[in-house]
Amino acid sequence: MNKIYMFLADGFETVEALAPVDVMRRAGLNVVTVSIMGRREVLSAQDIAVATDTLFEECDFSDADAVVLPGGSVGTENMSAHAPLRAVVDRMNNDGKLIAAICAAPMVFGRMGILHGRKATCYPGCECDLTGAEYTAEAVQCDKNMITACGPGVSFDFGFAIVAYFCGNQVVDTLRSQMQFQ
Repeated sequence: MNKIYMFLADGFETVEALAPVDVMRRAGLNVVTVSIMGRREVLSAQDIAVATDTLFEECDFSDADAVVLPGGSVGTENMSAHAPLRAVVDRMNNDGKLIAAICAAPMVFGRMGILHGRKATCYPGCECDLTGAEYTAEAVQCDKNMITACGPGVSFDFGFAIVAYFCGNQVVDTLRSQMQFQ
């Protein structure tokens, strides 16, 4: 079964994390929420406390099939400053495993230098940090083993794109119908 790690840092965008987690879990994917803050409770940009499944320090990520980064300007800065998280993202990308980020979080990829020659999108105004990418301004952009998305309004579509990557479009169509998502 595919194992997906969703990283949370103080200041993350609530809907950009929880909507994709909801969609992926409905599809039967094994999603683990991980705090990079050294404590299980993480505070979102909207001051919502979220209890994560585990701490970064408790994982080795050798079983990861994907890593997902939600946006939020403060959350993105916290993730960008977390060297061990960047090392996991870099290893995943080098191994051809899925890396995904939404809103401001694709800036983490850009700052790491892993977007060269890739198509990517992000929250408008953050594209200056997508170093080396072909910025597309699409709502959701898929390019090989990478999925990026532009912001909170496409959080469900971002989740559906991750599900499609692992399970195919038929599963997405079924989910969209069951969820009454038009």
